Amino acid sequence: MKRFGILLSLSVLLCADLSAQVRSGSDTPKIATINEKVAGMQKVPGYFPFYWDAKAGKIWLEINRWNSEFLYVESLPAGIGSNDIGLDRGQLGQSHIVRFERTGPRVLLIASNEAFRANSDNADERRAVKDAFAESTLWGFEVAAEEGNRALVDATAFYLRDVHGIPGTLQRNQQGQFRLDPTRCAFYLANTKNFPQNTEVETTLTFITEGEAGPLVRSVTPVAQAITVREHVSFVELPPPGFRPRVNDPRAGYFGIQYLDFATPISEPIVKRYIDHHRLQKKDPAAAVSEPVKPIVYYVDRGAPEPVRSALIEGASWWNQAFEAAGYRNAFRVEVMPTDADPMDVRYNVIQWVHRSTRGWSYGSSLTDPRTGEIIQGRVSLGSLRDRQDFLIAEGLLAPYGKDKSQVATIMEQIVLARLRQLAAHEVGHTLGLQHNFAASTTNRASVMDYPAPLVKLGPDGLPDISDAYAKGIGAWDRVVIAYGYQDFPAGIDEGSALDRILGDAFKRGLVYLTDQDARLASASSSIAHLWDNGANVIDGLTQVMKVRAVALNRFGENNIREGAPMATLEDVLVPLYMYHRYQVEAAAKLIGGEDYTFSLRGKGDRNPQIIAPDEQKRALYAVLDTLKPEALALPESLLRLIPPRPPGYGRTREDFRIRTYPTFDALAPAEAIANHVSDFLLNQERAARIVEFHARDAQYPSFDDVLEKILTGTWKAPMRSGYQGEIQHIVNIVVLNDLMALAAGERASNQVRAIAEFKLEELKKWLSAQQRVLENEKQKPFLFYAENQIKRFQEDPKKMNLTKPNDPPDGQPIGMDWWTLSDRDWCDWR
Repeated sequence: MKRFGILLSLSVLLCADLSAQVRSGSDTPKIATINEKVAGMQKVPGYFPFYWDAKAGKIWLEINRWNSEFLYVESLPAGIGSNDIGLDRGQLGQSHIVRFERTGPRVLLIASNEAFRANSDNADERRAVKDAFAESTLWGFEVAAEEGNRALVDATAFYLRDVHGIPGTLQRNQQGQFRLDPTRCAFYLANTKNFPQNTEVETTLTFITEGEAGPLVRSVTPVAQAITVREHVSFVELPPPGFRPRVNDPRAGYFGIQYLDFATPISEPIVKRYIDHHRLQKKDPAAAVSEPVKPIVYYVDRGAPEPVRSALIEGASWWNQAFEAAGYRNAFRVEVMPTDADPMDVRYNVIQWVHRSTRGWSYGSSLTDPRTGEIIQGRVSLGSLRDRQDFLIAEGLLAPYGKDKSQVATIMEQIVLARLRQLAAHEVGHTLGLQHNFAASTTNRASVMDYPAPLVKLGPDGLPDISDAYAKGIGAWDRVVIAYGYQDFPAGIDEGSALDRILGDAFKRGLVYLTDQDARLASASSSIAHLWDNGANVIDGLTQVMKVRAVALNRFGENNIREGAPMATLEDVLVPLYMYHRYQVEAAAKLIGGEDYTFSLRGKGDRNPQIIAPDEQKRALYAVLDTLKPEALALPESLLRLIPPRPPGYGRTREDFRIRTYPTFDALAPAEAIANHVSDFLLNQERAARIVEFHARDAQYPSFDDVLEKILTGTWKAPMRSGYQGEIQHIVNIVVLNDLMALAAGERASNQVRAIAEFKLEELKKWLSAQQRVLENEKQKPFLFYAENQIKRFQEDPKKMNLTKPNDPPDGQPIGMDWWTLSDRDWCDWR
């Protein structure tokens, strides 16, 4: 008891002493004024004034807007340079609507949650939704000085941090465990600026690793253990009132915003969807054609060389044709970036010319107001090596170096610049809000939002003619979609009905919109939604492509490379020519077990899904199988005698064939590469399941058993060849066998598909055994014996199969990421 009493007495005395200190206020520090704190610093006035302390290397931010929303944007003005990693110069990052809130000495930067709302006049209703879903506090600051309503905070740590997720991106790409090194970070003052409507701060950041850096990092950095980039943070004033959101019809082909509105009547959909588009209004909405209140202007990177820069300006300017058709005069312009402008400044719509170590995707991205869908800035990044790839394709098709040397540059430049015009128009289209339309190629190249394959015909001399390789100008669908998103309707016009008419008229003209989800996967079913294809009918298009390819391959030789180039580099030009049909054969394969459809809406008169006609499915199957015939895959002996092993400094790359004969060129590798590609599409498990289903619903459609029998008849059971073509036939047959076994063992394949595949394997095994007994050609027997035993081993235990790893095709589409790992939104970059 004595001990407790002593402790209690001491506690009382301590509390009394502390209370006295609080009452006296003698130890409460006096906070400085802003003027006192920033004495000797450089003031940078603007949207949020800030002060640069050169001695300490700090930035002090003055906050004078409380509980007032603005836009926070982060970006990457200087990247790593590897397309595979994806951290490119000029890349937009995350954006949020944020506000500053102050409680005592603490200032919080809070991101609002725009995904859940209550569009209601009832404040309690709005508050109930706001309090139901979390917000995100991005940073906390301590007030260092104040005057009136203004507070000064040290923003150094806020800015000198990684906001773009560099280490995470490197780790996901298996390039090592990197971390930010604060001792190698600083403000990049050249691009740290302030304007009346936006505050821009840029930093130099270095990420280090004590471990081993990955090969992609090593290929683009002077010291792989230290990666230095620049990151940029913008505070941007939100657009003023007056923007009118427009409903996003799924048939229209726009990116958009969506959110849940909990104030919606029960009888109406709670999810609200609006398109992304720029603010554009007529000066005179009642006029059929009017000047805009403010035009949309894009600026082209001054770093793009001529004649590339002029091609980019011309191609991007094509969009003005669509705006003119929508009733605007001079509403869309493209100019060269002013010398004093910063491409990271969100006030400018920019078209950047981006360099990487390999060719890769270009993309168009937008900074959008998440409240309304208003596009605040469009930012296009065009990969500078894309033109080199088109040049390579032209070399393969034209064999230009045997012609008059004075004409070579003109001939080659023609196709390259034509493609760059298309590319600029395509990526700008994304920044106008538009999604891909992969159905456009089948309707007279109706949109620049498709992926255009060069349309090459055989001329009167029987040689490839590239004069109409790429379309010129905006397509018919592009005019429709711009009218839907940007038409300014006068008072008294029902906007919903008018938008329905725009789309309805387009559909009556045969125009259709289908996008990435309908075209990219090997399992896709549409007969019209494809990448890099040509022709109203993809089967006829494949026939045409194969004719052009055959002519170009038969004359392939020294004239396909420059004088003085190593003869081994013939392979570099050969690859895109040999694989020239790869995308057209994908398109034709999709007709097998295919179904056509549109994004139909009830009551709009849209057409219902339609299974591809049986005869077309069969025609597609035979056309695809024709591409696997040895004569279609064999290279001329005259060419094979020209290609030596590669010299030092000209090593093999991912764009060459994967060979099994190092160091010599592998004459069978090209056939294996394309056979793997074609077989993957033919024996796709989703396609197989559709074939089973469609035949069960209506016996006029091919059965899966019948499709497999035709595939085996066109490969294994075809007349046996000898020599070089015989070895090609062996390769094709093994590829088909391996894929058929994979289908039979596929955990995601339907039971019906697996049953039929297993049954056909048993039939094939018996056929192989019988063939060995009657075959006179002893050289063929080991191959048949091997295949029969592979099937036996598979039937015993598929998991114990020891298969030769297949040689995948060289990279085809712009090298980089697997786009099916990205979100729907990300497809526009790729755009």
